[in-house]
Amino acid sequence: MGENNLLQKAKDFATEITIFNATEKLMKTEGEISTEHITNNKAVRETLVSRGITPENLSPEEDVKKVERKLISDEKKIVKKSGFTKK
Repeated sequence: MGENNLLQKAKDFATEITIFNATEKLMKTEGEISTEHITNNKAVRETLVSRGITPENLSPEEDVKKVERKLISDEKKIVKKSGFTKK
């Protein structure tokens, strides 16, 4: 459970950074927010790897549907907190 919790917290951290930056930098387009989110996920991954934690080497504990639901939830949270409205 510890490995799964670590990865979930890392994903949550990247999401929170995205929400913060999208709000602070007044990002309004899906492209801006998406690019920011990708950048933040890469930075969090680099931090994990630099500390000797390689996500691919951890045992997968969540099923695909659960991960998909989490990603959709994260995207909705980012959109809601940034004020972006998808047309």
